[in-house]
Amino acid sequence: MFEQETQEKLLKAMLGRLDQGIAKQEGTFSYDVTSALSVELAIAYAQLERVLRLGFAATSSGVYLDRRADEHGVTRRSAAKANGEVMLTGSTGAVVPKGTVFATGAGVRYVSMASVVLSAEGRAVVKIEAEKAGASGNTAAGTITIIPVSVSGVSAVGNPAVVTGGTEAESDASLLERLLQRVRNQATSGNAAHYKLWAMEVEGIGDAKVFPLWNGPGTVKVVVLDQAKRAPAVERITAVKAHIEASRPVGATVTVEAAQETAINVSVQVTLSSGYTRDGVKAAVQAGIQSYLQGLAFKDPVVRYTRIANIILDTAGVEDYTALTVNGGTVNISITDRAVAVPGQLVVG
Repeated sequence: MFEQETQEKLLKAMLGRLDQGIAKQEGTFSYDVTSALSVELAIAYAQLERVLRLGFAATSSGVYLDRRADEHGVTRRSAAKANGEVMLTGSTGAVVPKGTVFATGAGVRYVSMASVVLSAEGRAVVKIEAEKAGASGNTAAGTITIIPVSVSGVSAVGNPAVVTGGTEAESDASLLERLLQRVRNQATSGNAAHYKLWAMEVEGIGDAKVFPLWNGPGTVKVVVLDQAKRAPAVERITAVKAHIEASRPVGATVTVEAAQETAINVSVQVTLSSGYTRDGVKAAVQAGIQSYLQGLAFKDPVVRYTRIANIILDTAGVEDYTALTVNGGTVNISITDRAVAVPGQLVVG
């Protein structure tokens, strides 16, 4: 609409409105003044086009999408902090105060959530939380090994298990999806759409599938995914359960569980183009498979062998491939309705 009003079009129209006896050639006073004005008008029309786009949810973004969503009671989910536990080693009786900082070798910092005293064996376990919200706080076992500010009597720290639960703030695409879900599928009186809406209001939850009457009258099962379309951490399941229990109609028995992960293992022999490395191609193929599987989650129950083949062949650096197997075969993989396909082992020979 407004984008059609270009500077050239506006200039031509404005010059055309001048009286016949007035000089309009480039370099004349009339032309120079009209040209400058046409530039500013073109900028104004471009801004009007932007305002128009921000007024509709499907083309809006940022705070403006937040405002549209808020009109329907949908709020952007905040980023969440990762949490877990660390094992402290040191002198018997050493006191480690709440708020003590630990870190990974990459510099991601965590704080202790309570004060602890090292036992007679010189050990103690304490819960920790990432200093900053976001997925950067998620880390593998054995990676939290640094005590930035020394603590008297403590000689070492380590996390025996993974630290999970950190999620980024909800993206525009996810917020729009939930907004359209609210508008197009009216959630009311505890229907299936209502349970899905409640589940997806919890931070870190990216999708949900509802099974009414799954175990007889009055029963509801809600299966959830995190924002990466993987099985959520236990604490997220607990949060969803608590949120639904606080919102559901009286009398319903609700079960909340994580989707079962079905690993998709891919093996392939590739012919590389000149200038490409096998590791680089493998990383690109892995990213392509992950994106494909995320798009299938709770939408399409079939992982198609031919789509995996296309991903490999379309990857930069791959001239050709042979011996492609998906989960050991050359057929499509069917995913059950309470499961999600996730990337498994990738072998690129």
